[in-house]
Amino acid sequence: MEFNFKEIFTAFMVLFAVIDIVGNIPIIIDLRKKVGHIQSEKASIIAGVIMIIFLFLGDRILGLIGIDVNSFAVAGAFILFFIALEMILGITLYKEDENTALTASVFPLAFPLIAGPGSLTTLLSLKAEFRTENIIVAVIINVLVIYLVLKTSARIERLIGKNGISIIRKVFGVVLLAIAVKLFTSNIKVLL
Repeated sequence: MEFNFKEIFTAFMVLFAVIDIVGNIPIIIDLRKKVGHIQSEKASIIAGVIMIIFLFLGDRILGLIGIDVNSFAVAGAFILFFIALEMILGITLYKEDENTALTASVFPLAFPLIAGPGSLTTLLSLKAEFRTENIIVAVIINVLVIYLVLKTSARIERLIGKNGISIIRKVFGVVLLAIAVKLFTSNIKVLL
């Protein structure tokens, strides 16, 4: 095992930007109003488990259908690019159904809001560049941050305000856009 702080930090920032837990505070608050109590621990742990399982099994699933990790990383770079555009421009290109069930801590919160298509694609894209143990540490740190944000979402919204959340979302959108370009260029070289 080789832990690399730079890889852990970069993977953490990429996942943090894609998951966009701070930008999702209004959705979390709305969900809490609709269903009452959200189990922050359960949602965080389930999201973390989904991400780590996909980190290990995602490439095998791709192998079954004949796709290599570099091709998936290029496709992931496109998804990250569009997520970044949504964050920067404040537009919605893709929207999940907003069904709320009694299991709101699992669906739609843990999956697909936290461990959704963007974060799962990102994990495999990161796997093409970083060591697995560094990505796992980044996932665990993100899960801890997600738990803290879920626990304190109402206080964070009051403290930062809607404008603050919007600014943070746009800043992480620009970071994510730069990462998408880097992922695309480094993996397209391998494919060509």
